[in-house]
Amino acid sequence: MSTHGPVGVGLIGAGNISDTYLRSLTSFPDVRVHIVGDLDTGRARARADGHGVLRSGTAADVLAHDDVDIVVNLTVPAAHAEVSSRALAAGKHVWSEKPLAVDRDSARSVLDQAAAAGLRVGVAPDTVLGPALQTARRALARGDIGRPLSAQTVMQNAGPDAWHPGPEFFFAKGAGPLFDMGPYYITTLLNLFGPAERVAAVGSTARAVRTIRTGDRAGTSFDVAVPTHVSALVRFAAGGVSQSVFSFDSPLTRVGVVEITGTEGTMVLPDPNFFSGDVRITRGTLAGDDDADPVWHTIPSARVEAGRGLGVLDMARALRTGRPHIATGDLGYHALDVLTAIDASVTTGESVRLSSGLDSIPYVDESVSPFAATL
Repeated sequence: MSTHGPVGVGLIGAGNISDTYLRSLTSFPDVRVHIVGDLDTGRARARADGHGVLRSGTAADVLAHDDVDIVVNLTVPAAHAEVSSRALAAGKHVWSEKPLAVDRDSARSVLDQAAAAGLRVGVAPDTVLGPALQTARRALARGDIGRPLSAQTVMQNAGPDAWHPGPEFFFAKGAGPLFDMGPYYITTLLNLFGPAERVAAVGSTARAVRTIRTGDRAGTSFDVAVPTHVSALVRFAAGGVSQSVFSFDSPLTRVGVVEITGTEGTMVLPDPNFFSGDVRITRGTLAGDDDADPVWHTIPSARVEAGRGLGVLDMARALRTGRPHIATGDLGYHALDVLTAIDASVTTGESVRLSSGLDSIPYVDESVSPFAATL
């Protein structure tokens, strides 16, 4: 790894999300994207050309590139652990799209491999590094709504078969609304409440077979392998609780609902699938007047907005300075542990105690812009 100038990055996976990552990563002076790789080398070339990246090729080409320090793993969930392991074996640090893996054993194997090699793993979502969540964390720490007690989150819509031209992977093992969208909400809650200790959940599958409704393959049917509606309860080690809905079975779309109730008020966050938006608070004690209309206050955020790739940038800067990065593999593993426990509770009908813990999560340094050259 070079010791000055931008940190070298290579992407494996040139699907839809890669366009968003590349748009951000090519705008950050502290990283430089050298190559994009994919099973479909034509798609990799198109992505690279669209963002001014000089080289493209296969995953093997990315792993063999001498100037790549961090591999950004944007493959489908079922391939996350294998591709991350190959990158670590090649001596590269890894940033993985969520989830870290589709099961705990594979995820733990990746983290153990990284630790043995002295390499780092980071895991999406990096939306928790954005202005909205960071503003909310600081407000809770100040006591703006008193002691946080509980949370409610909702993510429900008709499912990605309505808009995605190849939605099968959303309904395969390691996906569904729980594993596809759950990481945004669960990782947000872990940042606000700390580590979880127990979960309970129920779930259902409205249709065993779905049909693609857009694109060249519209009308094609495929099997559903996961619950498409999950309702989950989580108890956190510090005493807070949350209730969450994750659903691809609702004609009514309600996404991005995150409400935190405290002893002195309620905080509403914007959609955790995004980086910014208003954080709003209404104050009133538990013994307040239930008939009074709430008065809402918006908490200003001073940070510059960036997009997906912010976690890669944080990892790159942390590598150079020797500090811990924020969206660590351990955070990704604990989020996966929560999601896997919820899934197990749906299957068994029993509550599940978590097997992992989580250290304190650092805050983002708000004095440094993502668009500043610091290396």
